[in-house]
Amino acid sequence: MKKDIITPEVKDVHVAAVKVYNEQFETYEWNAYLINNTNKALEMVLIVSRGFDKKRETSLMRHKIQILPAKNFAKIEFLQEDVLQLNNDFKVTYFEDSRMMEKNFLFKPNSIRESAAVSLPIIPEKGILAT
Repeated sequence: MKKDIITPEVKDVHVAAVKVYNEQFETYEWNAYLINNTNKALEMVLIVSRGFDKKRETSLMRHKIQILPAKNFAKIEFLQEDVLQLNNDFKVTYFEDSRMMEKNFLFKPNSIRESAAVSLPIIPEKGILAT
């Protein structure tokens, strides 16, 4: 039965939006990052992201990170200015000690902005943590 299934709680894994300078295009842009603030490596990380509201929806983006070492971070994707007005959902699935873990992270509409930036775990820049 469904009530008998034990779902482990995801702790110390985060999705953050960070505004960084793109040297190629000589502009600042928002990027989404996966942060592993645990003491164990995350294996076979699968991330499905999408932007949506009541009237609009972006296409699904799928990403894979083979291994994300402990106390480390990795870039997921560039966030276009247009999608910052939408809900931005990141579904993260990975293995930790041979157990499958899963959590949804959400940036609410217009929550990604410089004035809301805070200190982040592991990443030396300020940014926005998804809930």
